[in-house]
Amino acid sequence: MPLPIVAIIGRPNVGKSTLVNRLAGDQQAIVHDEPGITRDRTYRPAFWQDRDFQVVDTGGLVFDDDTEFLPLIREQAMAALTEANAAIFVVDGQSGPTAGDQEIADWLRSQSVPVLLAVNKCESVEQGIIQASQFWELGLGEPYPISAIHGNGTGDLLDQLITYLPLSGEVPENDEIKVAIVGRPNVGKSSLLNAFTGQQRAIVSPISGTTRDTIDTIIERNGQHYRLIDTAGIRRKKNVEYGAEFFGINRAFKAIRRSDVVLFVVDALDGITDQDLKLAGRIIDEGRATILVVNKWDAVEKDSYTIYEYQKILGSRLYFMDWAEMIFVSALTGQRVEKILDLVDQAAESHRRRVSTAVINEVIQEAVSWHTPPTSRQGKQGKIYYGTQVKSQPPTITLFVNDPQRFNENYRRYIEHQFRQQLGFKGTPIRLIWRGKSAREVERTGNRATRV
Repeated sequence: MPLPIVAIIGRPNVGKSTLVNRLAGDQQAIVHDEPGITRDRTYRPAFWQDRDFQVVDTGGLVFDDDTEFLPLIREQAMAALTEANAAIFVVDGQSGPTAGDQEIADWLRSQSVPVLLAVNKCESVEQGIIQASQFWELGLGEPYPISAIHGNGTGDLLDQLITYLPLSGEVPENDEIKVAIVGRPNVGKSSLLNAFTGQQRAIVSPISGTTRDTIDTIIERNGQHYRLIDTAGIRRKKNVEYGAEFFGINRAFKAIRRSDVVLFVVDALDGITDQDLKLAGRIIDEGRATILVVNKWDAVEKDSYTIYEYQKILGSRLYFMDWAEMIFVSALTGQRVEKILDLVDQAAESHRRRVSTAVINEVIQEAVSWHTPPTSRQGKQGKIYYGTQVKSQPPTITLFVNDPQRFNENYRRYIEHQFRQQLGFKGTPIRLIWRGKSAREVERTGNRATRV
C-alpha cells in the first residue's frame, strides 16, 4: 500500500521547506532566504508515533501574478493537493495575515481535503499564542503556533495531523533501485521524469535552471520499485552564484552519491560538451553505475547510419566511460523511454554483484595465459598471485602481485577488460586495487584461490 500524503501549502518564503525538513528529519529541501526557491513538488518520507507518511513540499502560491513560473507552480501545488490525504497551510506569524493568505484559505476551503493551519516563525511560546490568534480570521479552524526551525509546537500539530491519516505499509528500502537523473541544464531531465511517471511531476520549461531541488518519485514495474531522483542542471562552477542554484547543484551531487544508477542525460543536438566530460568524471569518482541517455533524438535529422555515427562520436568523447550502456530516446515523445529501465535493472545487478574468489582467479589465470604480464628492463616480470573481491557498489577487486610498478596502464586495462568480458559487469565501473606482496607472504598465507 502507498504511504498517505500530506501536502505543505503556503505563500512564498513562509518556511514550508524548513517545516518539510523538520518533519522528514533531514535537510534535503533547499532553504534559502529568497522567495520562490521551491518550484516543483518534492516528496519526503516522515513518521509520527505509529504513522508513516510522505510530506510534499510545494512552491509558494501566488494567485494574482502570472509571470515566470508562478502559473506552473500553482499547477504543481494543486496536483499535490489532489492526491493528498491532508494539507498543512503554513503562514508567517511575524508578518500576520495577508491578502495572499486569505486567497489561499478561500481556495483551500473549496477543496475536499482536511487542512491544518500552521503559524510559523513563532519562536517565543508566549508571543506565539498571540501571533497565532490573528489567523482565526482565515476561517480554517485552530491556528497552531510553531517554529519549524526550532521544532516548537510541531508535536501538537502532528498529533492532530495523524488523526486524518490511515495506517499504511511502506516500500522496503532494500527493494528500491535508486536512480538519479543527472545532466546539464535544459537537456530534458524533468521531461524524462514526467515520461516515466506519465504525469506532470516536474515543471518543464525551455528556461534553463527550472529545477532547483531534487525530486524523489517512486514508480513500480513488474514488481520492482524505482526511486527516481530528478536533479538541478549542473553548470560550470564559475557560472554559478551563491544562492538557490548553488544549493541545487550540491543536492544534485548528493543525489549521485545516494543513487545506485545514474541516468546521465546528454543533448543529442549539442553532443558531449566539456561540462559533460567533467560531470562524467564526477559520476565515475562516486563509483555509480551509469546509463548514457541521449535525449532529443526526435529532433535529429537521420538516416539508417546516423545512430552508428553518433555512437562512434559520443563514444570517442566519453572513451573513459565505455562501460556505460548508451540509449537514444525522446522524452518528449516517449520513444524508447521504457527500455531505459531494462538497462537500469542490468546495471544495478552488476553494481551490486559479488563474485567468488575462485571465479576471479579463473579469470586471472586465463587472462595471464593469453597475455603474460610485462617484463621490466631489468628482466623482472610482473606476477599476479591471486585476486579477491573486497567490496561491491561498485565491484572492487584487490589483486595481490609481486610489484605493482611492473604493471603498466595498458596491462591494467587489459585485466579490467577481461573481468568485464568474462563476468559481464555491464553498466558499472569496477575498481582494481594492485597490492604488492612478497612470494614468502603468499607461501605463508596460502593461495586463497585454492580455498574457495
